[in-house]
Amino acid sequence: MPINEPLTQQVREQARQLLAEGRVDCVIGCESGPHGRTRPAFIYEADDVERLVWGDGCVYNLVNYLHDKKKPRRRGEEPPRVAVVVKPCDARSANVLFAEKQVERERVFLIGVACEGLRDEAGELQPRCARCADRIPPVYDLLLGEKPEVTPVEDDYADLARIEALSPAARMEFWLHEFDRCIRCYACRQVCPGCYCTTCMFERDDGLWIDIGIELGPKYVFHLGRALHLAGRCAECNECERVCPMGLPLSLLNRQLARTVGDLYHYRAGVEETMSPLLFELGEEGSPI
Repeated sequence: MPINEPLTQQVREQARQLLAEGRVDCVIGCESGPHGRTRPAFIYEADDVERLVWGDGCVYNLVNYLHDKKKPRRRGEEPPRVAVVVKPCDARSANVLFAEKQVERERVFLIGVACEGLRDEAGELQPRCARCADRIPPVYDLLLGEKPEVTPVEDDYADLARIEALSPAARMEFWLHEFDRCIRCYACRQVCPGCYCTTCMFERDDGLWIDIGIELGPKYVFHLGRALHLAGRCAECNECERVCPMGLPLSLLNRQLARTVGDLYHYRAGVEETMSPLLFELGEEGSPI
């Protein structure tokens, strides 16, 4: 994948400055791997920032790695300060985590990157980027690049329309066929910033309704349950579908729920640091607040 040299240099300069000044302990970005593919990188020393790159291969939602920075610490030990390079969809994930108090905002420095959309090896915009109108991250501490001149995009949900045009029986057959191909590798869950439970309910036990089997029933429950857990929280980064080894169209489920939540509550996950309207907190004696 081609590297954007101007943005790469800006990312390196800012990373070097943050580390040299001691403002952060680690910068999470991307680097070129040994076979030319881009991969996540964790930079702890200012002398190592030359490893960082930025370009079409930087597909990862690096906000997911902030969870790894929340491992148990010794008593009195300060949590690390982390900088992370974010695209608009990544920054929306960060806002979700900030609102849900999963990551301390003051401990994270967001290096926002103006986004023209990522392209595949054929030079075509990735599907998630072709329908995305976000060019500037909704939250950042520093913005790199200028807002690109891009023709406004209106999501017509054509991909969902094809599924919705099917009869209920045909639609069920479609999804059962897709879920049956799942191998329960949990890659979709592991790559998702919104899936941060210490113990996933789908692995907690082999109960009557939920278990970790690989029969169609458990797989069906897992995918529908996970989609419902992400309703009003999914930032539509599409990482779950990208990493699925079986090519399941997981974005269809997430987009269906995102559109429904938008229609009902006029809410889009991560645009602001606010809780999803489908979540609430309990106050004293279980009263909602």
